[in-house]
Amino acid sequence: MLRWWCFFLSIFLVSCDFFLSREEQTQRLVNEELLTIDWNDVDQYPLFENCDETTSKTEQRECFQRTMLSYLNNAFKDLAYEVENDLADTLYIDLLIDEHGFITLLEVDEGNSIQQIPNFGKDVGDLLNDLTTVAPALKRGVPVSVRVRLPLVLNTGN
Repeated sequence: MLRWWCFFLSIFLVSCDFFLSREEQTQRLVNEELLTIDWNDVDQYPLFENCDETTSKTEQRECFQRTMLSYLNNAFKDLAYEVENDLADTLYIDLLIDEHGFITLLEVDEGNSIQQIPNFGKDVGDLLNDLTTVAPALKRGVPVSVRVRLPLVLNTGN
């Protein structure tokens, strides 16, 4: 008889979840799941039409970067700037791609030498406004906003 009491007592002590309501159990499971999610990474990067969504995340990121930099390179060919000194500088362009796939310029981290070009940041923003939308980044199948930093190398020397 003592064994039975010990058995029931151990089951009672182990099953504390038995006394939680369904809402409390659901909330506890949701909180545990939220702690396991890496919020600093996405499952799928934003994609242009020429990028394959079935490739690895690394290849998706590289395709996005190549396509965006190619677009910016082609767009800058149409712009004409005059500078006093040759430029050899790397700028960083911070973009926001929202959950609808719209691209917005957040900031152009300009080096010291780029100050020779007035309105450079505005010109970059205008170029991005002409860009078509992309497929947004996905996290667990849900479209999410993502911030992207791209390097832009400026070299005016021959």
